[in-house]
Amino acid sequence: MVDREKEQEALNLVSMQMILHAGDARNDVMTALKCCEEENYARAEELLEKANKDIVASHKLQTKIVQKEAQGEESIFSLLFTHAQDTLMTVKSEYEIAKRLVRIFRRLDQKINGMRG
Repeated sequence: MVDREKEQEALNLVSMQMILHAGDARNDVMTALKCCEEENYARAEELLEKANKDIVASHKLQTKIVQKEAQGEESIFSLLFTHAQDTLMTVKSEYEIAKRLVRIFRRLDQKINGMRG
């Protein structure tokens, strides 16, 4: 196998790992929002913590690739890597919004319950 092919294969592997971590994070974020709908805020927060770990893992993989280029190594264009970065960025945004929504709805429920009691 030519070095370029090995590089492409390695980049594809990293890209798929990024996508898998980001996908797991997305599943946890969506499940956390479902828990929020059910007023199960503790479980929602647990799932968001878990999602964050996958986001961090995916981001670390991305950072290794970007750092190589920053250190002067020639990079290969990869649509798969671009997709992995896009997926990670989108999930990170969803995570940040979900985190805020859980806090907002928890506070709102506490206020409503305080008015009842």
